[in-house]
Amino acid sequence: MLEFWGEKMKISTKGRYGLRAMVDMAIHCAGEHISIKNVSERQGISENYLEQVFSILRKAGLVRSIKGAQGGYILSTHPSEITVGRILRVMEGNLEIVDSVAETVEGKNRLENTIKTLVWDRLNQSINQLADSLTLEELVEHYRKNNNKDSFTYYI
Repeated sequence: MLEFWGEKMKISTKGRYGLRAMVDMAIHCAGEHISIKNVSERQGISENYLEQVFSILRKAGLVRSIKGAQGGYILSTHPSEITVGRILRVMEGNLEIVDSVAETVEGKNRLENTIKTLVWDRLNQSINQLADSLTLEELVEHYRKNNNKDSFTYYI
């Protein structure tokens, strides 16, 4: 669940780790199953915690699991079809900073309704639009572009 503490909206550890695990899988998968142990080592997240995260991701249909010695997890679909918004909603629930329904006050408090319409609804819409516009594929491309150790620089 998104929480609002003081001046910062926070996504829980579960949401952050779920997103990191999904991006890690998209980067390293190459059509092969990935073990929780490998994700744990690369990301510095405990295996026990990742088991809980992957259980949620599997139940939501974002990853598939294969049992056995060569088992592990694989993305259920191509990274271009999985959005950040979908992952965060699976892990967190809705992405609203203020619950729009709970804040609706019909005719009783016009100021509250004005703030709801012009601030909270717009912020919620912007957050959802951004999260739904980013795919795992875009995050992987950005990561590789900025972390490509094998790239060569040519000077002329």
